[in-house]
Amino acid sequence: MASLYFYYSAMNAGKTTTLLQAAYNYRERGMKPLLLAPRLDNRFADTSEQAWIASRIGLQSPATAFEPDSDLFALVQTAHIKETLACILIDEAQFLSREQVWQLSDVVDQLGIAVLCYGLRTDAFGEPFPGSQTLLAIADHLLEIKTVCHCGRKATMVLRIDEQGLPVRAGDQVAIGGNDRYVSLCRRHYKASLQEGTLV
Repeated sequence: MASLYFYYSAMNAGKTTTLLQAAYNYRERGMKPLLLAPRLDNRFADTSEQAWIASRIGLQSPATAFEPDSDLFALVQTAHIKETLACILIDEAQFLSREQVWQLSDVVDQLGIAVLCYGLRTDAFGEPFPGSQTLLAIADHLLEIKTVCHCGRKATMVLRIDEQGLPVRAGDQVAIGGNDRYVSLCRRHYKASLQEGTLV
């Protein structure tokens, strides 16, 4: 039976690597996954329709790009008519809108296709992303992918840093970047870094 999954973690936990491994497993068994990625994360894109999902360890795969106002149920339904889909894999799921998460639940409930979403739970200021918040509320399965803070504790927070490597205390919720802009920390070191104004 199809389900809606949300795999969440702090940055650098291997979410994208896990997604790409799942896509490989489906393809190896002769099944067709549909990979989706937000156009907002354009670090690897080369065309307006094409997106790339790329992990930090060098794995990558082309994906279909979607916009904040894309109707994901219609997109999946159209693709499913052309070729039977075994599952939908979504990278950077925190950038989904609330409406898009509900559309994905319709993909599961009406089309019977499993949807696996991979993303961050909270932003760099400890606030939930709208997409993540909705996934946490309605997903059938919530699975944490763990990573560690430099102290060895589980990293649950993501700290945004500036060009000098200093903590950023305020700003837009969305600022695309990688290791140059974000550090995964345990809650204790996240709070200490913000309080002291330097990476602790």
